Amino acid sequence: MTAVPSNAIEIAPVSSATPEIAELIAELNDELSALYDAHQRHGLALDAIFQPHIRFFIARRNGVAMGCGGVALLDDFAEVKRMYVREAVRGQGIADALMQRLEAETRKARLTLLRLETGIHSLAAIRFYGRCGFSVCPAFAPYTAMPETSVVTSYFMEKPL
Repeated sequence: MTAVPSNAIEIAPVSSATPEIAELIAELNDELSALYDAHQRHGLALDAIFQPHIRFFIARRNGVAMGCGGVALLDDFAEVKRMYVREAVRGQGIADALMQRLEAETRKARLTLLRLETGIHSLAAIRFYGRCGFSVCPAFAPYTAMPETSVVTSYFMEKPL
């Protein structure tokens, strides 16, 4: 049996709104609330995350929740949802491990395009996604049906897989 390094990142599926997930999503919401008006925040509500077409994951190190993220599997593409890593542990590979899992889930569903919406003020996120191979793209549904004032701070990106 191979020993798991004590600092290894574990990515595990989550099928319901556990207290750990609720805490991570609350932290994400607080961070986004400081940057964007309510009508410009398009993250799924906690209960909406756990739908049959969404795969959601938690990242832990030494049993402690460090981040989370999901992917909504749609007809023609997948969309990254509620990606978050706690500020104190950013830059330690946790977001990379989560993104690898989201990309694997997208491929497993036989989808070849991964998209996301983030905000223009979320510069670290934009840099991270760019480093992962995402590039700027036009708005996509459901954002194309939203009023301009709701998406004026949105930044859309996609990555062919």
